[in-house]
Amino acid sequence: MKNRGWVLLLTVLCFSLVFTACTGVSEEQNAGGNSSNGGKLTYWYPWGGDSEKWDQWRMDEFTKEYPDIEFNATYVPPDGGISNGKLLAAISGGNPPDVVITNEYASAYALAAQGALMPIDDLLAATDFKEDEILDAYRDLMKVEGTTYLFPEDSNVNLLYYNVDLFKEAGLDPDQPPQTIEELDAAAEQLTKLNGDKIDRLGFIPWLDAGDESYMWGYIFGADYYDTASKQVKLDDPHLVEMYNWMNTYAQKYNPEKIKSFSSGFGGAFSPDHPFFSGKVAMTINGNWFSNALKQYAPNVNYKVAAIPAPDGGRKNSSNFGTNIFMIPKGAKNPEAAMKFILFGVKPEIMADNINQWRSLSIYKEQNDAIKWDKEGDEIYKIVREVASSPDSGHPALTAVAKEMSNELMLLRDSVIYNNHDPQPLLQAAQKKLQEEVDKKK
Repeated sequence: MKNRGWVLLLTVLCFSLVFTACTGVSEEQNAGGNSSNGGKLTYWYPWGGDSEKWDQWRMDEFTKEYPDIEFNATYVPPDGGISNGKLLAAISGGNPPDVVITNEYASAYALAAQGALMPIDDLLAATDFKEDEILDAYRDLMKVEGTTYLFPEDSNVNLLYYNVDLFKEAGLDPDQPPQTIEELDAAAEQLTKLNGDKIDRLGFIPWLDAGDESYMWGYIFGADYYDTASKQVKLDDPHLVEMYNWMNTYAQKYNPEKIKSFSSGFGGAFSPDHPFFSGKVAMTINGNWFSNALKQYAPNVNYKVAAIPAPDGGRKNSSNFGTNIFMIPKGAKNPEAAMKFILFGVKPEIMADNINQWRSLSIYKEQNDAIKWDKEGDEIYKIVREVASSPDSGHPALTAVAKEMSNELMLLRDSVIYNNHDPQPLLQAAQKKLQEEVDKKK
């Protein structure tokens, strides 16, 4: 679980930011400093491994095209310095990076809503960027009250991964994956193997992998979390009550402590010890990129993917987006160079290699020939595109209190599944608490 101390740090630093750093940016910095003739460009990125290697290649390609820009990149896990307060500290101290990319879109949106980021409409207007060329699904994420602060790189959707061989062993048809919550529960029960009090295999764990995300399941069940027009927190919602009660059926059926013990030895998505790779879990929810992890660490696992099962009244055949997002912090010394890097970095021919590895989504409406999945008729990518094109797919929790809300929902979920608490009064209390935070920030 992520550190809740971040919330206090965020509040303190944002207060300082609004009254000091944000008003102390020089005219030269706002105008881009020395960027028109190159200069230095500082970049923070959050990923290692193959993603870091690819990003380094992108940086190298950028410096070939812009040799007058001195590139300085720093690896800042886990999300570009957001959750640990490093980014806000740099902004408040008057020494932020020029451009940051993060995989925490909701937290990035919160920074924009709190005034910690630089508006980029004027920077975009000075380029040949055309907003109507990108997918409509990104529009709500890019703007806060009509002003553009964020720029998407690419996006992921979540899918149901299921083991074909285990389906057959359990008498299930792998060509008919579960589409509803009832079908998911029934399949999970058939796929589960118990040995007395010992769990040998679970068909499904709702809070495993992407199911552990604060907003994912509630979004599928139909919750909206927040109304941007009225600035109202919407947690006292029957969809969320239904979702947490559903999660709790797994906890009560198999004993939450036994599930916790069973899962204690699980490895991460890029580990040979991931339970889906070893057959300890027969179904899981994960992003499109998980197919590459399977290729690397479990090439012999026979699997398929499908849209996430949804209840009646939920968002069927859809997903929350996991969008990687660029931002230029308030006080950046070289914003023009930062914008050059952003637009260079999302060129279809630059992104193609990355998309061809992870099956992620381009931001552009028109697909580029360099992206192989459509040309090859890849079945997984076909489902990725179908889910992404659903009008019900989107970016939940676009609010200045996104991080605080995430923390509250994680604590609430654990209170339900480990202590068998009624979620409704907990949701009502969380809504009241968060609404007070929203009202303070208005």
